[in-house]
Amino acid sequence: MAELPSKAALARWLAENPDAAGRREIAQAFGIRGADRAGLRRLLAELAAEGAPVRGRGTARGGRRETGGGLPPVTVLAVGAPDAAGDLFARPLEGRLADHPARILILAEPGRPAPGAGDRVLARLEATADPGLYLARVMRTIGAPVARVLGIFRAATAGGGRIAPVDKGSASEWRVAAGATLGARDGELVAGEEAGQRGRLGLPAARVTARLGDPGAARALSLIAIHEHGIPDVFPDEVLAEAAAAQPPPPEGREDLRALPFVTIDPADARDHDDAVAAHTDDEAGNPGGHVLWVAIADVAAHVRPGSALDREARRRGNSTYFPDRVVPMLPERLSADLCSLLPGAERPVIAVRLRLDAEGRPLARRFTRGLIRSRARLAYPQAQAAAEGRPDAATAPLLEAVIAPLWAAHAALRRARERREPLDLDLPERQILLDPDGRVRSVGFPERLEAHRLIEEAMVAANVAAAEELGRLQRPLLFRVHEEPGPEKIEALRAVAEAAGFALARGQVLKTRHLNALLAQAGGTEFDELINVSTLRSLPQAFYHPANLGHFGLALGAYAHFTSPIRRYADLVVHRALIAGHGWGTDGLAAEEIAGLDETARHISETERRSMAAERDTADRYLARWLADRVGAEFAGRIAGVARFGVFVRLDESGADGLVPVRSLGPEYFRYDAARQTLAGATSGLTLALGQRVTVRLREAVPTTGGLALELVAVGDEPAPRGPARRFRAAGGRKAGAAKAPRPGPRAAGGRRRDR
Repeated sequence: MAELPSKAALARWLAENPDAAGRREIAQAFGIRGADRAGLRRLLAELAAEGAPVRGRGTARGGRRETGGGLPPVTVLAVGAPDAAGDLFARPLEGRLADHPARILILAEPGRPAPGAGDRVLARLEATADPGLYLARVMRTIGAPVARVLGIFRAATAGGGRIAPVDKGSASEWRVAAGATLGARDGELVAGEEAGQRGRLGLPAARVTARLGDPGAARALSLIAIHEHGIPDVFPDEVLAEAAAAQPPPPEGREDLRALPFVTIDPADARDHDDAVAAHTDDEAGNPGGHVLWVAIADVAAHVRPGSALDREARRRGNSTYFPDRVVPMLPERLSADLCSLLPGAERPVIAVRLRLDAEGRPLARRFTRGLIRSRARLAYPQAQAAAEGRPDAATAPLLEAVIAPLWAAHAALRRARERREPLDLDLPERQILLDPDGRVRSVGFPERLEAHRLIEEAMVAANVAAAEELGRLQRPLLFRVHEEPGPEKIEALRAVAEAAGFALARGQVLKTRHLNALLAQAGGTEFDELINVSTLRSLPQAFYHPANLGHFGLALGAYAHFTSPIRRYADLVVHRALIAGHGWGTDGLAAEEIAGLDETARHISETERRSMAAERDTADRYLARWLADRVGAEFAGRIAGVARFGVFVRLDESGADGLVPVRSLGPEYFRYDAARQTLAGATSGLTLALGQRVTVRLREAVPTTGGLALELVAVGDEPAPRGPARRFRAAGGRKAGAAKAPRPGPRAAGGRRRDR
């Protein structure tokens, strides 16, 4: 006799299989035969009486009535992400209702936790006076979010097939029934979602939901990350329509700043230019050697109004996401690359701040204004740097006296102020992957950090601080950029790494960035330089957004907000609207409903930022694996960047790529993993592997679709790795280390190059 499922399990299966034809299919799914089917009929009848969406003869088909708009009074819903106001909407999951156009609002119930995005719930629906809107009262949650998979489809000879996930962390394939392949071909990249119970082989079942083409195509690697991380990359028609209809705002009510010598300074390949700078000496009395620095930011709020389709989509995306071959923008190109881009010679609306600085870079006064500028030039970082060093080109020669020299003078003052403040001074070069016109990797390198980069960073930091302080003065709500100090456990782990390498980290006092900088200075120029920088970064928590001012540890600032990039970050748009409302500049300021939802907005855009960082990192790994795939068998110098029970991660010097040396490849002996010291030590050979060691490795495998690199240890320091029977091995600097995961410097969590400026 087969055991009958519980009502909860049966309801969950029905929700996961909304197109089930009847009791026979349900009985087969649970292995129910013969007389046991009477018990199944009883369970189905009970569920139908409770309003569950049961299908099959004699149950739901005959017993369910519909509301006036065509939806049944009780149905299974999939909960979507919160909208701009923080409201949750849902859609029906049953097959015949899945495309119903109604909007279903989830009502909050006192004492009941709110469902989350992706949850499946059984809800009672109420029609409203608006024929397109229903109210839903959740009866119970009946299942976890639908699991999704992205992978390579492998066709089976008898029909159907399997999906081999591209995610390095997924070991299980998914089986696909013959009728659920969507016509996918063998070897094709597909997206899928779970489709019911596990089969006899224990593999999860999936249905193909999208065919994405050849995984070997040059530009497929970023597409994998976009789908894998759920990054919205197609703008809805209503959003594109709003963007297409957008027009420049009228100049009335704006301060005319067109006479000021603004320029933009960006990467050479930048497509949007949302910040411009200008400077001149301060001619007011009482400030000898002082400077006036202007920072003008594209007035995105003039085009993206609260509650509009553009606003809802921008909030949903949270930020732009950057890949080597493409950008997934927060705003449509009509805005990001045109109306809101400060193009040279074009009149553009801005929100600008005038900062009055003394000779040492201390702020004396600030003034925000809603204005109109005309940029003089669009400069690339190397171009501006060359001009400042006395090597101008045709574009920068006319700008030397009025633009370049005053900017560099103001920057020198800001740099002195930075040195007094002592923000965290990490030295971790950012990797740059360059592609050829066909989308293949042309080169991988670490571009030189120029003073021009630092000039723009410090100008943006000064403007962001001014925005936070100005809104504090106005007592207006906003989103702060928050970075908390490291916890005691993280600091102790960092101290262990430092002391094992022969350095010291101060004890017995409140941790300040200057203490970490002192450690970094000790390691500078030594063989442990990179180790200490990476370990320091790994000790820091991630920065996030919050309506409360919790300070910014990494930048050593008491109040900090993102103001300077509203084209690519929703947080900056919120700050712009707060300034508009605080100064009474128009009707497009921060609305009351937005203020009420700031907590949820902060949580949401902090999550979208992390999502983008993970997608960018995974795509970089995949491009590096593709670049190295032709060099399997070659040897590379590197350094151990992570230690785990199952092996060590090695970062290759040439490319910065991370690969794994599995512990099983180190020979037949047993390796002890020391969690406290974070080392792997051979039981008989004496070989000890730890963070920071110089090694030589051989590339054994490179898998572009996952980004995985498999390495073989060739040498530790100057000694060859043991081969064959275990032999005694002179310990090569086994040292205490901090964490077991390969570090990911990538986009900064603190200290601010792209993420925090």
